[in-house]
Amino acid sequence: QVQLVESGGGLVQAGGSLRLSCAASGSIFRINAMGWYRQVPGKQRELVAASTSGGSTNYADSVKGRFTISRDSAKNTVYLQMNSLKPEDTAVYYCAADRRGGSIWVNRPTTMDYWGKGTLVTVSS
Repeated sequence: QVQLVESGGGLVQAGGSLRLSCAASGSIFRINAMGWYRQVPGKQRELVAASTSGGSTNYADSVKGRFTISRDSAKNTVYLQMNSLKPEDTAVYYCAADRRGGSIWVNRPTTMDYWGKGTLVTVSS
């Protein structure tokens, strides 16, 4: 099994920045794809950004140019740097991981094998 623990959420004003972290533990050798999804009440969970162990990345159009995903293999941690935040970025952000690198190209939560519990990001206007 793989355990994912997110941190770094909080309240920020529009235009501000936050960095989310997700630390993986357990059977991490199983992981190729790691990334971030987000969800607001009443809507489906959506892919925000994801990366493979080989360095490929994928971003939702709504965050391109503002968010950056990165990974520290030594620490088994994936980060999401979020800049120029907007009120519409308000959501619970979930870390996710999967054995298959191709999962980063699929905006479908069921693609991912492992999930964190989520961290709330609130952007005030």
